[in-house]
Amino acid sequence: MGKGGALSDGVVKKIILSYTYVAVWIFLSFTVIVYNKYILDKKLYNWPFPISLTMIHMAFCSSLAFAAVRIFKLVEPAALTRRVYLSSVLPIGALYSLSLWLSNSAYIYLSVSFIQMLKALMPVAVYTIGILLKKDSYKNSTMSNMLAISVGVAIAAYGEAKYDSWGVFLQLGAVVFEATRLVMIQILLTSKGINLNPITSLYYVAPSCLAFLAIPWLFVEYPLLKQQSSGFHFDFVIFGTNSLCAFALNLAVFLLVGKTSALTMNVAGVVKDWLLIAFSWSVIKDTVTPLNLFGYGLAFLGVGYYNHLKLQALKAKEAQKKAQPEDDDESGKLLEQREGDGMGKKGDSQA
Repeated sequence: MGKGGALSDGVVKKIILSYTYVAVWIFLSFTVIVYNKYILDKKLYNWPFPISLTMIHMAFCSSLAFAAVRIFKLVEPAALTRRVYLSSVLPIGALYSLSLWLSNSAYIYLSVSFIQMLKALMPVAVYTIGILLKKDSYKNSTMSNMLAISVGVAIAAYGEAKYDSWGVFLQLGAVVFEATRLVMIQILLTSKGINLNPITSLYYVAPSCLAFLAIPWLFVEYPLLKQQSSGFHFDFVIFGTNSLCAFALNLAVFLLVGKTSALTMNVAGVVKDWLLIAFSWSVIKDTVTPLNLFGYGLAFLGVGYYNHLKLQALKAKEAQKKAQPEDDDESGKLLEQREGDGMGKKGDSQA
């Protein structure tokens, strides 16, 4: 009874921790999205400089990651050669900078709710780019699912009350670059056995991301900031807490994926999107039409089915791994038996 109770307590504790990681990630992701929208929106804080905001995030994250790795020695740096850094980490940093720049820019033109609906296209982009880069194989059933998601998002876009073509272009660009980054991580890092946690990821990627962002910043935003520098005072509270939230979100991603799974994060992301849509409609007072909800509902079903297929594939893979040692043992026993029979026959012939 005591042993069963102890096991039960352990299971309950694990479930509570898993839900805690999910709740923390949803809260921080929710906070960062709404905070960025508040800073960038011309009707709210009115600081429409997405590249500058992203650079502030990267500078803050780079500094904290450097302190954690080099000063306080909290995390061991990964064993990366210069060649691996230039050929693998640097391209990922470039893609990350483009993804962040475009996604933050979209908040100036689109509502929070509509952006979350467009983000439902992420599985479509990841799968398509995976096929193009020969990381995934083409399947008619999977492609039909991707088309269903795309149709749902298209319906949601058609029903958008405040549709802005430029904003949609920016967000779709962000989705494409982010999807490419995720596939490239698998190709360039995971395939080489290199696994980076959020601290080491920021330690290596954030500085390169900051450097790449500096190029468009010099031409696009620096001249504008220079013109209004006399009337602008850097708000350390606003930008400091915003950057801290962005850094904490990276840690939350590590906890969620490390302690649960990437699939759990995908499912939690769907819950977060619905919460953001509800928040955008009820608090920010963005217009959400019935056609919006119908289209996103269709896309949501497609994403849910996609996650279900991934879960089934993951279970099948784990079952295969568990069965492999048993097959090896049976093969070994059979080999031993054959060798024994062979020795026995050899002995009989000699006798």
